[in-house]
Amino acid sequence: MGLMDGLKQLGDLKKMRDQAMEVQKRLAGIKITVEHRGVIVVMTADQKVVSISGELDHDKIAEAVNEALKQSQKVAAEEMKGLMGGMGLPGM
Repeated sequence: MGLMDGLKQLGDLKKMRDQAMEVQKRLAGIKITVEHRGVIVVMTADQKVVSISGELDHDKIAEAVNEALKQSQKVAAEEMKGLMGGMGLPGM
């Protein structure tokens, strides 16, 4: 592998890093609201809880947060599809 190949790989890594940071910014800006058994959870797609309101029963809160996490993971997976498709990494 020559110097030019190494520089190209560094450029490719920087591009992938920049793309990943852009996806992370988009995920932070997407809000998911879940209403589950009287509990309302608002969470960003990068899985940060924004608020919890409604019936504040511990079991119901846990269920609502878990449902919000599941939905945020689906959104994140969709956002990442575009990034992974553009990377061109072998075996991915």
